[in-house]
Amino acid sequence: MTNFAAIGVARDKVLKARLDRAAQADAGTGSATAIDTKGYLTSLNTAEFKASELAVGDVKRVRVLLESVIKTNPKHAPGWIAIARLDELAGKIVSARKLIAQGCEQCPKSEDAWLENIRMNDNHNAKIVAANAIKNNERSTRLWIEAMKLESEPRAKKRVLRQAIDHIPQSVAIWKEAVNLEEDPEDAKLLLAKATEIIPLSVELWLALARLETPENAQAVLNKARKAVPTSHEIWIAAARLQEQIGNATKVNIMNRAVKALVKEGAMLKREEWIAEAEKCEAEGAVLTCGAIIRETLGYGLDEDDDRKEIFKDDAKASMSRERFETARAIYAYALRIFPTSTSLWLEAADLERHHGTKEALWQVLEKAVEACPQSENFWLQLAREKWYAGNVDDARRVLGRAFNQNPKSEEIWLAAVKLEADAKQVDQARDLLATARQEAATERVWYKSAAYERQLGNIDVALDLVLQGLTSTVVDKKETRFPRSAKLWMIKGQIYEDKGMIPQAREAYSQGTRACPKSVPLWLLASRLEEKAGIIIKARSVLDRARLQNPKNPELWVESIRVELHAKPPNVQQAKILMSKALQECPKSGLLLSENIWSLQPRTQRKPLALEAIKAVDNDPILFVTIARIFWSERRLDKAMSWFEKAIVLDPDLGDTWAWYLKFVMQHGTDEKREDVISKCVSAEPKHGEVWQRVRKDPKNAYLSTKEVLMEVMKQLETKDVIA
Repeated sequence: MTNFAAIGVARDKVLKARLDRAAQADAGTGSATAIDTKGYLTSLNTAEFKASELAVGDVKRVRVLLESVIKTNPKHAPGWIAIARLDELAGKIVSARKLIAQGCEQCPKSEDAWLENIRMNDNHNAKIVAANAIKNNERSTRLWIEAMKLESEPRAKKRVLRQAIDHIPQSVAIWKEAVNLEEDPEDAKLLLAKATEIIPLSVELWLALARLETPENAQAVLNKARKAVPTSHEIWIAAARLQEQIGNATKVNIMNRAVKALVKEGAMLKREEWIAEAEKCEAEGAVLTCGAIIRETLGYGLDEDDDRKEIFKDDAKASMSRERFETARAIYAYALRIFPTSTSLWLEAADLERHHGTKEALWQVLEKAVEACPQSENFWLQLAREKWYAGNVDDARRVLGRAFNQNPKSEEIWLAAVKLEADAKQVDQARDLLATARQEAATERVWYKSAAYERQLGNIDVALDLVLQGLTSTVVDKKETRFPRSAKLWMIKGQIYEDKGMIPQAREAYSQGTRACPKSVPLWLLASRLEEKAGIIIKARSVLDRARLQNPKNPELWVESIRVELHAKPPNVQQAKILMSKALQECPKSGLLLSENIWSLQPRTQRKPLALEAIKAVDNDPILFVTIARIFWSERRLDKAMSWFEKAIVLDPDLGDTWAWYLKFVMQHGTDEKREDVISKCVSAEPKHGEVWQRVRKDPKNAYLSTKEVLMEVMKQLETKDVIA
């Protein structure tokens, strides 16, 4: 009685051996585990086993099973192929050839059996086998091509293919093989011309013929092809590409006719398929054809009721993700023709040029944007800034001049013009612009910037006078025109008095400011720090107590209160811990408080456990991420530290302190390339926030520092005692 369980075990062992071998094979070949649609047996033809890899008992058990198959059904070709391969794998090549020959006798119409027989024999015998195979299967393309491959001389190969064409004139594959053998392009053209006569519906052959012809003849070939296969979009695309190739850009718009013809024939592709064709053209260098395809097909099938703008945006982003930027550019161009005043589309188109185009292309997009959306301050400012960055200061001035004409009351444009002149060291022009702005666009920010600019220049008295004017409430036409509740003006007033050493006046300024603007946390912090600098800790505590009453659940005020206790002489650590406990009850998810607790109030051994506990409660705070990075840094777990620094930057690239910590880290543990990368990305991000960053950036003596210089200064000022360097 047959033991099927044992046979199953043996088969499993053979398969396991094959799988193990496949796992070690080159992943790029794809052959080790490829499965033919006609059966898994096809996958065996690339396997190479040594006889020693298969146990004799296993081979015998599988052989019994396969012998049963071919005896039960001798006309079953896969059974013969399987048993022949089993013997081949076991090293019995003679037996394998004999078995597959028997299989061919039993299944003379099986292509697979004959192909296996050809493979197992040497070249001389394989030719004989191939001849017999073709006698039994005269219309088998695969057998004719295999017979051709057995020949070594080109002339012999051509002879075989000519016979094949006589038997199977409709086989595209055989015609292609015949064309590929021709070394003379003229002979190849003759063959293809004949092939297209016999198989006029083969788009592939028409396109091959067109590629070999001169541009004039290729045009005629493609015209014939269109008539023969009116449903082929490939032929229309080839015609457009031909026009692009010969420099006839105006006729690339043949795609307009293509769409009409394909719609008429009911052969129009889906939008997504057209985008794929456009991307293919871009990849092959046919940029104009790519644009023409998008221009004529992107809106196909979309109704006005559809959210077309968002669909177009998604299409462009998808093309960009595949690095097909010309296609994305064409999509934005099409979308902007339909939605010419869409600021979001213009912004995305500008971003595409900023990151993947040239500065000239970016300028062109922004010029079109300001024409389409003249009231959009953002586009004017971007265009002026890009001109400024390129060193074209006069062009930037002209852009802002045009912007004034369209937006005479725009605070942003006035201040951009001031910044341009200030950065160019044109002090008088900057002053004049600010004076005019205080008349034309008299906003709180304009007054504050005016005072800040004079303070930056060292004109303290002028700055103070501007502050006093700005804080004075006046009524014109029943409207309040000054800003007695401007927290920033009160802050700069107090800071000016501090600069002048007039502490009582500074104290009074902050006191009046906090009464006028009780919700301004920075104002309360300045008032507290003034008392702390003066050594009056009791007053500093009192200021912060009142600040917390006015601004409950504010982490910055709690941290300042804790630091006041830690800065006292001697430090009042116990009171700081009590305050921290209250703070965490009020603001349990503040990364700032959790980080302060870890660094300032906990022993080194407790930092990591507390950080891990904190990250469970707060999983998206960049300040906490930096704290965790610093802990790993102190433990010399540099890969982990870098990972957390990068997470923090991705989460909030506007936080300048994070960039400074990261740069400090890579300065010690990174490569020159990595350091330059961090600096470059920080400059691109243009961060504006961060405790130390803002302190450095807003210091009047740092007014002319670039982003890179501010980054370096912040890095120097960072607290380092808790990091092992």
